[in-house]
Amino acid sequence: MTALLLGATQAWAQTAPVPSAKPDVLNLPTISVQGQGEAPTFKTDESASRKFTAPLLDTPKTVTVIPPEVIKQAATTTLQDALRTVPGITLGSGEGGTSMGDRPFIRGFESTNDFFIDGVRDGGTQSRDLFNIDSIEVTKGPGSAYTGRGSTGGSINLISKAPKLENFVQGSVQLGTDATHRGTADVNYVIADGVAARLNVMGHENEVAGRKEANGDRWGVAPSIAFGLGTPTRVTASYFHITLDELPDYGVPYNTQTLRVVKGHDDDFYGLVNRDFHHNEADIGTIKFEHDFGKLTLTNTTRYGRTENAYVVTNPDDSRGNAALGFVQRSPKSRDLATTTITNVTDLSGDFVTGSIKHHFIAGIELSNEKNHSQAFAVNSPGLTPTPGFPPQAASQIVAVALGCSTAAKLGAAFGYNCTTLSNPNPNDPWIGTVTRAIPYTDTTTDTRAAYAFDTIDLTDHWQLNLGARVDSYKTRAKGITATATATAPFFTTAILPEQKADNTFFNYQIGIVYKPTQNGSVYFSYGTSSNPAGEGAGEIGALSATVNNIAPEKNRSFEVGTKWDLFDNKLQLTGAIFRTEKTNARIADPLGGLAQLVGNQRVDGVELGIQGAITDKWKVFGGYTHLDSKIVDGGPLHVNEGKKFPNTPDDALSLWSSYDIIPAVTVGGGATYQSNRWADAANTRLVDSYWRFDAVAQYRFSQQLDFQINVQNLTDERYALRAFQTHMVQIAPGRSALFTANYKF
Repeated sequence: MTALLLGATQAWAQTAPVPSAKPDVLNLPTISVQGQGEAPTFKTDESASRKFTAPLLDTPKTVTVIPPEVIKQAATTTLQDALRTVPGITLGSGEGGTSMGDRPFIRGFESTNDFFIDGVRDGGTQSRDLFNIDSIEVTKGPGSAYTGRGSTGGSINLISKAPKLENFVQGSVQLGTDATHRGTADVNYVIADGVAARLNVMGHENEVAGRKEANGDRWGVAPSIAFGLGTPTRVTASYFHITLDELPDYGVPYNTQTLRVVKGHDDDFYGLVNRDFHHNEADIGTIKFEHDFGKLTLTNTTRYGRTENAYVVTNPDDSRGNAALGFVQRSPKSRDLATTTITNVTDLSGDFVTGSIKHHFIAGIELSNEKNHSQAFAVNSPGLTPTPGFPPQAASQIVAVALGCSTAAKLGAAFGYNCTTLSNPNPNDPWIGTVTRAIPYTDTTTDTRAAYAFDTIDLTDHWQLNLGARVDSYKTRAKGITATATATAPFFTTAILPEQKADNTFFNYQIGIVYKPTQNGSVYFSYGTSSNPAGEGAGEIGALSATVNNIAPEKNRSFEVGTKWDLFDNKLQLTGAIFRTEKTNARIADPLGGLAQLVGNQRVDGVELGIQGAITDKWKVFGGYTHLDSKIVDGGPLHVNEGKKFPNTPDDALSLWSSYDIIPAVTVGGGATYQSNRWADAANTRLVDSYWRFDAVAQYRFSQQLDFQINVQNLTDERYALRAFQTHMVQIAPGRSALFTANYKF
C-alpha cells in the first residue's frame, strides 16, 4: 500500500506544471522558496493563535511550542509521545467518567477537555495521531479568557498542515521492532494562481514493546484546498479522518495489601484477545474565511466534528486482595461514546494607534453546540448466572468472579476465563461470550455563546500592557434511560432519567504587565482566571447530577512572574517563571447528601524553566524543568484529603531533547525525561515510582530529497508507569524499541 501511495504522489508531482504567477503576485513564490531553504530550528517566535497578540517573547504567559523538527527527530507519531517533551504534563487514565484516550494533567489539573485544533475546541476523547499536525502549542496556567470553560492547568492547541504556494511531495516510510510499519505522504500542489491543494495520508500498525499481545493499527486522510492565497481574501476548506483499532492494554494491578504496583510482571498481559477491543474514529470538516482590509483582518471559521470511541478493556483488578494469592480478576471496563460538535468563530484582528500608543488586538464571538451520546457495553460469558439484584446490562457485572477470583477453582471455562493467574496469564484463553450495547444511556447537549477580546498595548518602548477577557453563556442538558436491578429475569427494569441541567454565565480575564529592558528580553507579571462549570465535559468527566446542577462554576486563578530572553542572535530562547495556581472554591460533596458545596481549596505553587533553539549552528536544544508543590488546602466540612498532594502530579519533572550536527550530513541526538514519584490517588495511598527515560537518534542526509534516521526509544528499557490509575492498576510504558525511517521530499 505504501509503495502504491508513494508512486501515485510522485507521479502527480512530476506531471503537474507550476502555473505562472500574475505580475502583481510575482514575489509570493519567491517568499516560499526562501522559507523552504531555512535551516530547521527548535525555536518558535510566534504563536499560530491570533489570540496571542504579541510575539511569544513578549507574551506574559508560559507557552511551549513543540516544533516540527522535534516531532520528526524524536520519531513521535502520537500526541501522547510528543507531550513527553514538555515537563509539567502527566498522563492520566480512562477512569472516573473519562473515556480511554488522551488525558493529560497540566500543572496538576485535569485537561481532558482542553484540546483545540487551530484554536477551535476539539470535543470527544481520542487517541490522536500527528500525521496532519505541524506543531503543538501548550499553554500553561488558567486561561478561560482564551479557551472558555476549563483550562485550569492549561490547554493544548494542535496546528494543522495547510496548503502552500509551492509544489512538493514529502513523507516517510518507517520500519521498526515490534512489527512497526508506518507510511505517510504529504502532497502540496499549486492548481492555479492563489489556489493550492494539500493531501496528507497515513497508515500505521504496530505491536507494543514489552507488552505481550497489545497491538494496533490506524489510518488517516486529510485533504485541504485554499483559494486566494497571497490575496486579501482567502478561503480554506479542509477535512480530516482517522480510524484506529487496537487491542487495548490497562497494564498490571496494584497489590491492595502493599498499595504498590506488583513487581516482576511488567511483560504480563491480562487482557483477552477474544473479548477486548478499542475502536476510535474522528471526522472533522472546517471552512475558514479571511479578508484583509487595511490593517484589519476579518476571520470566520466553521467546523463540524464527530468522534466515536468504543471499547471493552480488561481492568486487571485486585480490589479484593487476590493478587497476593497469585490471581487477577479480568474485570471489563467499557464505553460506547459518540460526540458531535458544531462551532462557528468570527473575529476581527489588527493594529491601530491612539495618540502615541499602539494596539495589537483581536475581538470575536464564538457559538458552539456539542452533543454526546454515552453508553456502556453489557459483557456476559456463558455459564455465568447473573446474581439477583445485578442487571447484566452494566459492563462491570461479571458476577461470579466478583465472589473472589482468589483460588484455582475460579480459573477456566466454568467462570468464563474471567479469572487468571498473576504470573502466567493467557491472553488467548478461549473466552466465548457476548458484548452488546447496554440499555442505559445518557444524551448530553451543551450550547455555548461567548464573546472575547484581547489587546497588547505598547505604552512605551519598554512597557507593554496585555489584556484579555471573555464572557460565556453556558447551557448544558442531560437525559437518558437507567436500569434498575430486579431479582427475576430479565433482572432489570428501565426508567427515563429526569433531565439534569445547568445554566451559567461566567466571566474570565487575564492581565499582564511586560517590561522590556532590551529588545531581546522581557520580564512580566500576569494574572489570569478560569471557570469549571458543572457538566463541563459535555458528558465526560464532570458530568451533570442533581447535586451539582444548580451551583456556580468552580473558579481558578493564577499569579505568574517570569522572564524570557532571546540569545545568540535570537536563535536561542531561555524562559523562567514562578507561579501559583489556585482553585478557590473547589466542589465538595455534601456529607449529608445534599447539593455539593463550593468550599474547597486546591493550590499548586511552582517553578518552570525552559530552553529552545540553537546554542550554535550545529547544536540545538529543546526542553524544560518544572517543580510543582501541590496541596489540597481545604477538603470541606469533613476535611477530606486535606494536606494531601494532587494525584498525577510529580514534584519534579524534566524533559530535554538535543541534537548535534557532527558534519553537514550527519546529526546525532537524544532525549532525557525524568519524573519524580507521584501519587495515583487523592488520598495519597498509592505511590508510583520515579523514573528516568532516555532516547537516541542518528540522522543521515543522503541528499536534499532523501534522509534516513534511526531512533532507539526507551534506550535503557525502563519499565515505568505511563499512566497511574487511582484504584486498580498501572499502565506500563513500552519497553525499548528501534525505528528506521526514510524521509523524502521532492
